[in-house]
Amino acid sequence: MNIEFNKNEDHNKMLVSGLKKRLSRIKQGGGKARIEKQHAQGKMTARERVAYILDKGTEQIEIGALAAEGMYEKEGGCPSAGVVVVMGKIKGRLCIVVANDATVKAGAWFPMTAKKNLRAQEIAIENKIPIVYLVDSAGVFLPMQDQIFPDKEHFGRIFRNNAIMSSMGIPQIAAVMGSCVAGGAYLPIMSDEALIVDKTGSIFLAGSYLVKAAIGEDVDNETLGGATTHCEISGVTDYKAKDDAHALDTIKKLIDKLGSNPEAGFSRVKAEKPKEKTEDIFGLIPDSRTEPYDMLEVIKRLVDNSDFEQYKAGFGKTILTGYARIDGWAVGIVANQRKVIKTKKGEMRFGGVIYSDSADKATRFIANCNQKKIPLVFLQDVTGFMVGSKSEHGGIIKDGAKMVNAVSNSVVPKFTVIVGNSYGAGNYAMCGKAYDPRLIVSWPSAALAVMSGNSAAKVLLQIEKASLKKKGEELSAKDEEALFKKIKDRYDDQISPYYGAARLWTDAIIDPMDTRKWISMGIEAANHAPIEKAFNMGVLQV
Repeated sequence: MNIEFNKNEDHNKMLVSGLKKRLSRIKQGGGKARIEKQHAQGKMTARERVAYILDKGTEQIEIGALAAEGMYEKEGGCPSAGVVVVMGKIKGRLCIVVANDATVKAGAWFPMTAKKNLRAQEIAIENKIPIVYLVDSAGVFLPMQDQIFPDKEHFGRIFRNNAIMSSMGIPQIAAVMGSCVAGGAYLPIMSDEALIVDKTGSIFLAGSYLVKAAIGEDVDNETLGGATTHCEISGVTDYKAKDDAHALDTIKKLIDKLGSNPEAGFSRVKAEKPKEKTEDIFGLIPDSRTEPYDMLEVIKRLVDNSDFEQYKAGFGKTILTGYARIDGWAVGIVANQRKVIKTKKGEMRFGGVIYSDSADKATRFIANCNQKKIPLVFLQDVTGFMVGSKSEHGGIIKDGAKMVNAVSNSVVPKFTVIVGNSYGAGNYAMCGKAYDPRLIVSWPSAALAVMSGNSAAKVLLQIEKASLKKKGEELSAKDEEALFKKIKDRYDDQISPYYGAARLWTDAIIDPMDTRKWISMGIEAANHAPIEKAFNMGVLQV
């Protein structure tokens, strides 16, 4: 170990500490007073419900914990987008659990709430795993209805997905454990089975006040849409529970009786821990996003027995490709090599940049993994494709397009970990969010953008100077420096992994020590969905 290693270690451990502090605050939901109010009503909180229903002592991962972070400050904030989404096991069966957090704006739906619910459904659909909805929501947050109601990826898409999942045979079970009003009432009732908790659960298209205003009828909410009404009169719900625990126990019994499904058949053997210390990752990742390092050493600390079988090790060296196992699962790894590479011709190549030969190698490897039915893991630390006349004449666009094509058409499940930089078309080629990774996470050291903050600020500054020059104005050196800093600071905020996680560009920011768990659980989920089509890259410019 050296001074540089120790410096990196301190920096990265501080980033993880900061992440854990944020998550701890977010998990308080709407705060202590609102949690106590929920308890006074005889109800568990969303997180308590999730903890109760999942098998004790088993692995679980939370999707979108940082969703909406810092996005709705004028509205008082919306921690975790007001909904908790966790993948875990219920009676040994891997499920997605979606729980409205009524301590946050009475569980009202913000735009990011809808996006997060849709992401939960997408995971269930892709992996063909059951989904459980724990409903406790006041419905759409009306001041922002224009951003949540009418568009394709808005609130109504939830119910469309309910119908699609039912037709696909993906089990959906909903428990109404609080308010369930207006359009939101369709979610539990479009599920395969619905429960309602007596006295605290209610379902209606319009509450008592609106009914009075609309048709003049005097009726209380319990009579209008309580458990007795819907279990004994309307037949809308299937089970009546006396309290939250009874409802959750009933769901456990229903999940316990689900039949088994065919599996995809991904290879798994007994898991082995890496031979190299996983904790060394903290010292290997530089504290600066511009410094080189050896990604191969990071891989050795993520894979079983630290065993990585490289494919085309001596060719296209700015991308590492090869086979390994993670928690026993066979994987194909595509990773950006951040070392500066010297070719046999004496040419120096920048780490983190994709060159033509690297793109060609990655394309071939991705095709091999598809043929062999091996899930793909992408480790991103990429600044983009190589530019300049030599690269353009060599066909970098063509080779990059082939790699993007292979990623786009892959039929095996893909998983993406953003270790460091994720810039420009490099994000796309390395399976960014637009390319349907089953799960995509970032480490606290990540940065997502079209280009680095420094580069972007230089470009934007030049544009600003040119605009002023046309008007006959010029910046002084001091003003230019101040403007550059202002532009860079704004851009750097958007590059932060927290900015991306808040908008669900990633499913989570994770402690690097949890990477193996996320990939393993992701492949376990994907193994529930047999591959139904052949890999075909279509027409290629060769």
